[in-house]
Amino acid sequence: QVQLVESGGGLVQAGGSLRLSCAASGRAFSYYFMAWFRQGPGKEREFVAAINWSGRNTYYADSVKGRFTISRDKTKNTVALQMNSLKPEDTAVYYCAANRFSMATVSSSYEYWGQGTQVTVSS
Repeated sequence: QVQLVESGGGLVQAGGSLRLSCAASGRAFSYYFMAWFRQGPGKEREFVAAINWSGRNTYYADSVKGRFTISRDKTKNTVALQMNSLKPEDTAVYYCAANRFSMATVSSSYEYWGQGTQVTVSS
């Protein structure tokens, strides 16, 4: 069982930066694939970024590539999402997710989810 708690959301102007953090608890977290998803107003949940268990491999949605960076700290059991050059279209609730099997981009592949943190980007 893995519990995930996100933090770091807030209100920021376009062009600004935010850093989201996901704190994980539970056994064997270090061996889980981790990802960030987001769900904007009236939209379906969409993939943002993923990272493998070692932290060496990452994958990003085209919409955030070059602006967002996912990382993990295995000593602290945390996963972070550094978001730079934010745009109003990045406004969404951001969710941290974990699964044991792959660095997937579909939400149904993830077994564990956090409660989400709101990110609002003003124009």
